[in-house]
Amino acid sequence: MKIIKISTYFLKSIGVIAAMALLLISCNSKAEKNKNETSEGTPQTSEDPIKIGVLHSLSGTMAISEVSLKDVVEMAVEEINESGGVLGKKVKTEIVDPASDWDLFAEKAKELLLEKKVAAVFGCWTSVSRKSVLPVFEGNNGLLFYPVQYEGEECSKNVIYTGATPNQQLIPAAEYMMSEEGGGYKKFYLLGTDYVFPRTANKILKAFLLAKGVPEKNIIEEYTPFHHQDYQTIVSKVKKFAAGGKACVLSTINGDSNVPFYKEFANQGLSASSCPIMAFSVAEDELRAMDTEFLAGHLAAWNYYQSAVSPENTEFVNSFKAFCAKNGLPGGKDRVTDDPICWAYTGVYLWKKAVEKAGSYEVDKVRPALYGLEFNSPGGMVKMDPKNHHLAKPVKIGEIKMDGQFDVIWQTEGLVDPQPWSEYTSPGKSCDHVAHGGTYSI
Repeated sequence: MKIIKISTYFLKSIGVIAAMALLLISCNSKAEKNKNETSEGTPQTSEDPIKIGVLHSLSGTMAISEVSLKDVVEMAVEEINESGGVLGKKVKTEIVDPASDWDLFAEKAKELLLEKKVAAVFGCWTSVSRKSVLPVFEGNNGLLFYPVQYEGEECSKNVIYTGATPNQQLIPAAEYMMSEEGGGYKKFYLLGTDYVFPRTANKILKAFLLAKGVPEKNIIEEYTPFHHQDYQTIVSKVKKFAAGGKACVLSTINGDSNVPFYKEFANQGLSASSCPIMAFSVAEDELRAMDTEFLAGHLAAWNYYQSAVSPENTEFVNSFKAFCAKNGLPGGKDRVTDDPICWAYTGVYLWKKAVEKAGSYEVDKVRPALYGLEFNSPGGMVKMDPKNHHLAKPVKIGEIKMDGQFDVIWQTEGLVDPQPWSEYTSPGKSCDHVAHGGTYSI
């Protein structure tokens, strides 16, 4: 009996030890899982995808421009996943619709960063939407890839600006219009939508024109609200302004207001030969919704056009058309590419290259990995500035053709380095400190 009691005690002891061992294994397993999570809370397990956010208006006045940016981000993600993903993980898009509502942009940005736990966000079009989300990204250390040309005067360590700065679009376009090659124009009607980008862009343009000797009486500024539809009175004023010759329009009208503006321009007998429009927010995608009969000959300034001839661009254009057709997207194989579409696509691949270079999805490791990074985009080789979060890229002037495409009639030789702060309105300012984690914005 004594031997039996000892054996029972021994067995009970073994049971307790085993239970403790299982508990220890469980705790270690949980600790290892927590250890393998990034600062954003994304599990580092091979079977779980890495999530990125898409923050573009799929409804409202800006949907005419932004829907295609959502589409091309999805295409880039599909390509990346088919080639093996990023650091062995598939990429998953988390798509939200801020519906052209600037306050809603901030709410949706919070949803992506705090609830969806995305590693990066690709989104925004208007500067007012970007300004709306900026505190969200800076306050939560998120990373936004912004793909649209803008007014500059801003640098944030939490934003990667793949669109053009003023010296990569606004200033070259104005210089071209003033040149003999561009027509030698001496009067400028600055017409835009009433928000941050047009007002700041026109401040820069006006300062440039005055510095070049254009009399102030030869410069007129006017603004209309988003979704403005009645341009009869404004075009009448443009017609009167242009009556003496050598006048042009520098247009920062955004969204669906471009459709009635160009239509009314033609209705009142104005044309590219009598008063050309140089647009900063009209590209191939917007032209799909417009009657190109009265657009031919007008101009736009961008860094990419679908008509660019290169193997990379041919593949990009064909792939986008095929992607839209395969997924039953509106327009299907008749869809077009344009400048913001190109840079939205480029942004995803820059993020991929930076993640692989850093060996991490963490924002604080991905950001410095971007500095100096090169990518052979559909618009040619581009390079991320080593200090200021913007891309060096070429500048091109295009003339609208009857088929809604552009003839490139002028372009720079090589890449133009980005200058976010204009020498005409903010001399001496730079964004070089952003690479060290600083923020410098208006």
